[in-house]
Amino acid sequence: MDHVVTPQDAVTAFPDFIEPTNAELDAIEQEMPVILADVDLLDAHIATLDRVPTKFDERRIRRARHRVLAARVALLNQTSVGARLSGGAA
Repeated sequence: MDHVVTPQDAVTAFPDFIEPTNAELDAIEQEMPVILADVDLLDAHIATLDRVPTKFDERRIRRARHRVLAARVALLNQTSVGARLSGGAA
């Protein structure tokens, strides 16, 4: 009788190039406020899927939208300042 077994190395071992680079991890860290604000907005919307939104729900969604926009503006301002400073030729 032959036993069918998956080779463990093929399932759990990944080559080094699959891991994110330090630059990619830094980019994710820089975008984390936007990601968390988007999650809050999604949570606010999900909470109202099965019922009619109350005034409190509408306020929560509105505030979450404002936080998303503020986080995106902050990220854009941060990256534009970084691009301006790193150019050097301007």
